[in-house]
Amino acid sequence: MTDNSDLLARSLRAVWHPCTQMKLHESLPLLPLSRGEGVWLYDFGGRRYLDAISSWWVNIFGHANARINAALTDQLGRLEHAILAGCTHEPVVTLAERLAKLAPGRLGHCFFASDGASATEIALKMSFHYWRNRGEPAKTQFVSLARSYHGETLGALSVTDVALFKDVYAPLLRGSVQVPSPDWRLRPAGSSPEQHAAACAEALEQHLSRHHANIAALIIEPLVQGACGMGMYAPLYLKRARELCTRHGVLLIADEIMTGFGRTGSLFACEQAGIAPDLLCLSKALTGGYLPLSVVMTSDAIYDAFYADEVTRGFLHSHSYTGNALACRAALATLDIFDQDDVIASNRRKSQRFSLLAQPLAGHPRVRDFRNQGMIWAFEVESDDPAFARKFHGEALERGLLLRPIGNTVYFMPPYVMEEGEWRLLVERTAQCLDRTG
Repeated sequence: MTDNSDLLARSLRAVWHPCTQMKLHESLPLLPLSRGEGVWLYDFGGRRYLDAISSWWVNIFGHANARINAALTDQLGRLEHAILAGCTHEPVVTLAERLAKLAPGRLGHCFFASDGASATEIALKMSFHYWRNRGEPAKTQFVSLARSYHGETLGALSVTDVALFKDVYAPLLRGSVQVPSPDWRLRPAGSSPEQHAAACAEALEQHLSRHHANIAALIIEPLVQGACGMGMYAPLYLKRARELCTRHGVLLIADEIMTGFGRTGSLFACEQAGIAPDLLCLSKALTGGYLPLSVVMTSDAIYDAFYADEVTRGFLHSHSYTGNALACRAALATLDIFDQDDVIASNRRKSQRFSLLAQPLAGHPRVRDFRNQGMIWAFEVESDDPAFARKFHGEALERGLLLRPIGNTVYFMPPYVMEEGEWRLLVERTAQCLDRTG
């Protein structure tokens, strides 16, 4: 019978874990999991851990959700998967139709893949190919924000600006340009978040005005830059970016892989600026955290540029599990929960209440820049210890919390089904971790 120690030993012998220096697990054991229920994960001894990061930002309606389970059980008896090239099926068509109705603007076609980085790759390739099909082959360059993160495949890394992930692979990457980030933590003294966003938009305007003839697209994480430590910024920047891309003939790619599906306070972050991108990348919460699925939604103008008799004008990108029926059915069940439970309105109430209850953390003497955007909370911790994140993670596990700081940034991104009592526990035990971590 499997127990904690048995699974840990087997995992270290057989599994290369992601985003991990495996040698660290000599001193910091893996967390062995036997099951999940709601916001809790359980080990084989029955000890539970509060999943305060939605298992890498994906699980929004809790582990072992009965409604998503039921949808998948039903789909298993119908169709598990079939090739999407030359075939189609009900779940993928229905999901594409529903997403088109929900997304901002007129994004009428969905191209499916498996994960966020795949969606980024598709959006970049599609942007380049769009301009080539339009007779503008010189538009081959991409622009992203400083401190941005868009995935870890080679194309996605090329528009990412987080040194920890990117620098070692620099010889393999295609060059891109980063413009100043509107993250309000970077604003000059005396400047408001809106003023900083406006100044960064001016820098973007200067770059696009000089180089637009060679730029295929601008790719941005709307409202929150996740991997740089939950950098939040004013919607003004998105509005200006949309205006500038339209004026200079540059496609706008919104990477809502993390921010989509209610995480920032609206179904899609772009809504808060009243804009629509040309391409919209979605993943993570799309299936409620159940199965890998991503999608790139495009405007009809982009789709039409590929619609031709010549095969080479088509978009020949593919993945074996594109449009997987089970994953699409999980996504449909997730959208049903949004509709049936009025999730966006509920999240707004929770966000206000939880932020109020978190004030003891905001006032902690070691905490700086406590911030909130929808169902995301983050703050910096004053510490000179280069191992702060690892030690804080360990202290959190000792107290039954699953937290993974990004450098000195501690963040909460819990499932939407978290209740007030669980939130109070999270705040109280996080404060204990602060007091115990140097």
